[in-house]
Amino acid sequence: MEAAIDGLVKFMATHSAWAFWIAMAFAFAENLAFLSLAIPSTAILVGVGALVATGELSFTPIFIGASIGAILGSTLSWFLGLIYGDYMLNFWPINKRPDLVQRGKDAFNKWGPFAIILGHFFGPLRPVAFLLCGIALMPFGKFMLFNLAGSIGWAFVVPKSGEVGGLIIGWVWGLFTGH
Repeated sequence: MEAAIDGLVKFMATHSAWAFWIAMAFAFAENLAFLSLAIPSTAILVGVGALVATGELSFTPIFIGASIGAILGSTLSWFLGLIYGDYMLNFWPINKRPDLVQRGKDAFNKWGPFAIILGHFFGPLRPVAFLLCGIALMPFGKFMLFNLAGSIGWAFVVPKSGEVGGLIIGWVWGLFTGH
């Protein structure tokens, strides 16, 4: 898996024009029910953020692409929950992890709609958080208010953490090598 992540990050370094689209695709996958369990999008976006620190990529297209992808993926999950309801919870891989559904329900009981924002940042909750909003018939406007905040915040923090980490590593490397 690490080799695939490294390969994609290197691809983005040499094909910066694709940064927006790749960030959007991986953010979409990371925030879509089911796919978020299978694709390590957060790790990829952190790695891409590190390329921003080296000057190989610009932060803005990554941020905008990741924001749009996160909004689309989580919103589609809400619609899947609304239309297909509890039936969606019987699909693999969620049916193999009933603990994720319970975590999602517990989060909503404890945090209310703020669990949507938390769902963007907390990996174990992400696969079911937005789906459960649809299943619970949360009004679309209320969902989108919290979803927009969570999506945009997540799309900023994840690649920015890679950028900051890259800057720190570069600074430490410079101390030891004199560059």
